[in-house]
Amino acid sequence: MENKFIVDFMLGRLCRWLRLMGFDAQYYRGSDKGTIIYRSLKERRIILTRDTGLSRKRALGIFIVRSDDFRQQLKEIISEFGLDPQESSVFTRCLECNKRLESIPKKRIKGRVPDYVFENHDEFSICSDCQKIYWKGTHRTLIKNVLGELTR
Repeated sequence: MENKFIVDFMLGRLCRWLRLMGFDAQYYRGSDKGTIIYRSLKERRIILTRDTGLSRKRALGIFIVRSDDFRQQLKEIISEFGLDPQESSVFTRCLECNKRLESIPKKRIKGRVPDYVFENHDEFSICSDCQKIYWKGTHRTLIKNVLGELTR
């Protein structure tokens, strides 16, 4: 079974990186402990938090993230849950709302991305929920480097 996470408001950057790597990570902006625990149980998600007070509560699972550095946080999560970040999974989820991205024909995004992007890229993905459009930009090199660091 695939690990699903709910990430509390203290770990927003970690949440975005988990999504970027293709992992299912809901972001919880609130601070009510009861609500995050309820969502954990209802949605069968593991809570990722830095709040040590939360660990005494009942939930599907709670992992207390120790590091302040997002790279170290990712290493903690990968190690603890045996995650295997794959380059093929990068950008398969929306960074904004966590939904799986869908491929979209180039002709359907004309005028919805900068002209330069449209002229220089052929593959695009879209979030069916928030309609954000993604393409393989230059930031892929940074992501590959971080993934390389994490899997060493």
